[in-house]
Amino acid sequence: MTSNKWRGLGDVVETAAKATGVKAVVEKVAKATGRDCGCNKRREALNKLVPFKKEAGDGLHADEA
Repeated sequence: MTSNKWRGLGDVVETAAKATGVKAVVEKVAKATGRDCGCNKRREALNKLVPFKKEAGDGLHADEA
């Protein structure tokens, strides 16, 4: 995922986790335990909390300051 495709903070965190190898370790642990790591939910929540682009009808984004 390149910076021009980042929708918000969640995408940045995911990119950093991939680059450092953390994501691979988390995925192996999740597979071994049979439990979802929650990565996708966390990414979406962070993207919603700190978005990088304005979404139609929402006046609460940082890029509107």
